[in-house]
Amino acid sequence: MLNQALRFLIDTAFGFVVYAALLRFIMQWLRAPFKNPIGQAVTALTDWAVKPLRKLLPGFGGYDWASLFVAWLGQVLWLAALAAVGGGEFSATLAGYLLALALIELLKASLWILIGAVFIQAILSWIAPDGPLAGVLNALTFRVLAPIRRVMPPLGGSLDLSPLIVIVLAQLALILPVAWLEQSLARLFQ
Repeated sequence: MLNQALRFLIDTAFGFVVYAALLRFIMQWLRAPFKNPIGQAVTALTDWAVKPLRKLLPGFGGYDWASLFVAWLGQVLWLAALAAVGGGEFSATLAGYLLALALIELLKASLWILIGAVFIQAILSWIAPDGPLAGVLNALTFRVLAPIRRVMPPLGGSLDLSPLIVIVLAQLALILPVAWLEQSLARLFQ
């Protein structure tokens, strides 16, 4: 029972940092506005790690490499902490596995961020379409919704199924290629 409580605390603490740093990277990459509650929370949660690291890893090519590195390093430490709680013996093989698995976990987290953003945007489009989160949610989802909307316009003029299609495709990506990557990595490091 204590082991389960410790895992919960590790997941919560590292989850906030990793998801916030990854969301910061995604928001800057997609040019999402930061003058909203999400942007301010992400900045507050990650400034302590990202700002000093920008001296070593400056942004380049429109990407905030410091934020992505913080997300990856946080994910590696998260996995290492869970392995330690699970009684895993640290070795070079385990370290290599955790370094590679962290990349796959960030890919999964990115897909979950997409699913969450699309879902929240769909709900808020009915309740408060011009609310304070509209700009950031639009920036996070536009690049994936627009191609689907070109192929499948809203039904009856107002029923937009593109969010549902994106969520289904993201779930399929989690089930098929991402799970395959995890299994392949596990076989590689056995």
